[in-house]
Amino acid sequence: MADFLLIHGSCHGAWCWRDLIPALENFGHTARAIDMPSHGADPTPIAEVTLDGCRDAILAASTPDTIIVGHSWGGYPISAAAEAQPRAMRALVYLSAYVPQDGVSMVEMRRRGPSQTIADAVEKSADGLSYTVRPEHVKELFYHDCAPEITPFAFARLCPQAIRPQDTPLALSERYQSVTRAYIATSDDHTVPFAYQKKMGSEIRTDLQHTIDSGHSSFFSHPDQLARTLTDLEKRL
Repeated sequence: MADFLLIHGSCHGAWCWRDLIPALENFGHTARAIDMPSHGADPTPIAEVTLDGCRDAILAASTPDTIIVGHSWGGYPISAAAEAQPRAMRALVYLSAYVPQDGVSMVEMRRRGPSQTIADAVEKSADGLSYTVRPEHVKELFYHDCAPEITPFAFARLCPQAIRPQDTPLALSERYQSVTRAYIATSDDHTVPFAYQKKMGSEIRTDLQHTIDSGHSSFFSHPDQLARTLTDLEKRL
């Protein structure tokens, strides 16, 4: 059985793994989720959030036996952690996530996508340091295939997303490349286009690529299937 560390995406927090953690535990795994800086219960001021700080939060929670799962934007800080300390984890799993290219920021990666799904859905703060998702777009982007109770549960907990770490290029080397990686794509995703997910995951070993027929938040819409997929992948990591 495995130890999973779950890293959330933009505007979310450890709370979004509410349903996946017990589903993984039902398979005999241990599963933990942490808040990235300025998210959830983490008190870091938005002005102080950096990609390095996100990386360090992950490394502080990881062990050499840990499989780190990064959702959406979470693909960047988990990759930064692998670049910094490749022996501090067992493997990385990208879940509907951005897979970095050397020297490219997540903002630039998003712009390179085949379509822009969030351009009109987010609003930048007055100080230019963060953005939030406009309320009328939340369900369609994140939770369109989830149970009715999910949208109000999540909406009450969504928070501003610091822009600086997402606009920071990430340099990658053979250190990062030495870490085993898997990709789980979501075919009905309204946030990160499915075709783009498949393209980003194409450099990963074929037997470590998987697809779930889900929207962006598979941890809410398909937690049991996601736990089963992670269990199957774990045997090959």
